[in-house]
Amino acid sequence: MVLPSLRQLEFLVALADEQHFGRAAEKCHASQSTLSAGLKELEATLKVAVAERTRRSVTLTPVGKELAGRARRLLADAKALADYAAANAGVLSGDLRLGAIPTLAPYLLPRIVPEVRRNYPDLKLYLREAKTDDLLHNLHAGEVDAVLLALPYEIGDLAVFPLFEDNYQLAIQPDHPLAKCARLSGEDLTGVQMMLLEKGHCLQRHALSAFAPLGPQQDLTFEATSLPTLVAMVAEGLGATLLPDIAIDAGVAEGQDVALVPLEGAHPRRIALVWRKTSPRGAELELLGEAIIRIRDALKTPGPEQRGS
Repeated sequence: MVLPSLRQLEFLVALADEQHFGRAAEKCHASQSTLSAGLKELEATLKVAVAERTRRSVTLTPVGKELAGRARRLLADAKALADYAAANAGVLSGDLRLGAIPTLAPYLLPRIVPEVRRNYPDLKLYLREAKTDDLLHNLHAGEVDAVLLALPYEIGDLAVFPLFEDNYQLAIQPDHPLAKCARLSGEDLTGVQMMLLEKGHCLQRHALSAFAPLGPQQDLTFEATSLPTLVAMVAEGLGATLLPDIAIDAGVAEGQDVALVPLEGAHPRRIALVWRKTSPRGAELELLGEAIIRIRDALKTPGPEQRGS
């Protein structure tokens, strides 16, 4: 009996997910003609039609839908097999797919990934940036091995490796009365309208709850897609915002006409590495978590010239 290849099954699952040949091919990092040919070979091997094709649309047949479900399980098992082999081949080696939320990825990954790659040359990291809900879906679907995210957040029954706490500072125009304060509390910010990230970013929720039940309120007239956009809006005198320390340390406000004021008494967000409890790579991921903590602590430790200044 001739069996279908894993690549053909990957094409089928992608088509089931996307309902579009172009998007399915892109998801599989293949050309559309390659995906189409692979699906035709799959149909020839199984002697059934898996999709109904027209010039404008594609629809999976009832048999195709059932096969896609079975293919999804087979691909998950194949990945688990590869993960098990990688976990036993050596310390932090093989392919590892890591997701990170947008308020962490640009500020943390460029600083830690080069060092991780130097320390673990047999490890090949694949990175994905997306919002928390999307990454959790990817994690449960086996599309990523672990996720860097911020807590508190409802994540279900996942393994959690705490990394560090990330506090906030107020970003405001330099001529604002609050900019003259050495530190601010939740009482100082009560009723202050804050420009925040759009819904779907966990930082929006975390910033509003930083001083709960006191603290700032969200300015509902504006929502940003990124922290640099928020900083630019503050610099233009359009309001204030709360920035996480990790973004400030990475220079998100450098070169902008913005005053940064430390906050006291805020509830920091907790940065963690999470993965499926059933993952065979749990021990490796703990090592990755320890490496992230070690590298970040080294980056935050002042050098001799800084200590002497």
